[in-house]
Amino acid sequence: MNLSSLDLNLLLVLHTVLEEKSVAKAAASLHVTSSAVSNALGRLRGLLGDPLLVRHGRGLVPTRRATELAPRLRAALRELQGALEGAAAPFVPAQTDRMFTLACSDNDQMARVPRIAAAFTARMPRATLRIVSIDQLEASDGLASGQVDAVIGPIEAAGPGLHAKALYRDEAVMVVRRDHPKVGKRLSRQMFNDLRHVDIWLSIEGPGVGHRLIEGFFQRHGLRRSVSLVAPSFAAAAMIAATTDLIAGMPRLLAESLAQHLPLRILELPVAPPPFQMHLLWHERTHADEGARYFRELVFGAMRAPGKAT
Repeated sequence: MNLSSLDLNLLLVLHTVLEEKSVAKAAASLHVTSSAVSNALGRLRGLLGDPLLVRHGRGLVPTRRATELAPRLRAALRELQGALEGAAAPFVPAQTDRMFTLACSDNDQMARVPRIAAAFTARMPRATLRIVSIDQLEASDGLASGQVDAVIGPIEAAGPGLHAKALYRDEAVMVVRRDHPKVGKRLSRQMFNDLRHVDIWLSIEGPGVGHRLIEGFFQRHGLRRSVSLVAPSFAAAAMIAATTDLIAGMPRLLAESLAQHLPLRILELPVAPPPFQMHLLWHERTHADEGARYFRELVFGAMRAPGKAT
């Protein structure tokens, strides 16, 4: 039987009659007339090809088919009722055990997720925070599929069906190893062009939106990167720069953090760097969800710090 052709109300009527063992009692429970219940049973008998209920004395007894259906109908309707009640239940941050998923680059994973995690565990102690990479996001189409609640990325990454809100600003710097033999205290335009670079591709598909933006900026200012190595993350690029004569570019806040643990020196670009604005992006399908909205506000709150735009 094609379920789409079945009026599911008929199953509710059958369930109620089986529970009440009476057409009249079932009609009272459903707030309909006895004739309406009888008509519904008649339609269902025709669809299933079975009498379902037969007269026995003054009452009704179920056929074998109806007896087999009874526990399944009871379980299905209880599950549906629970789903509807759960959907209507208010979201309580301190009690929820939901998993919330945030996609971001390893830059944000190292520089900003710790602040988000601290706020998350304090306000939703029973929930789970899942962090995924940009690769994982793209591989699963996470925002559209519902597997990812929000993404930290540039506004240029926002497409149809996505919402965006400004999150923070940062700017690009370059890093080299502290005892680099060729680089002095300042990085000249000529030195930038002469050095060999580590490039960073965060996306499984190659250079992403952020990469194209910074590359366009370099070209407009006569800066050319001679790429010797392509790394999949900022952390990998930093480790390579700390142990070779290669130079790498990355956000300032991350560079300052990594320079405390690696033998790195931070250099300003030969030209004033453009500040880049990062946004929190989310899909229309989770826009009105109370839990997802609370999670987004938690992320915004964790990002509010002196000197950072939100």
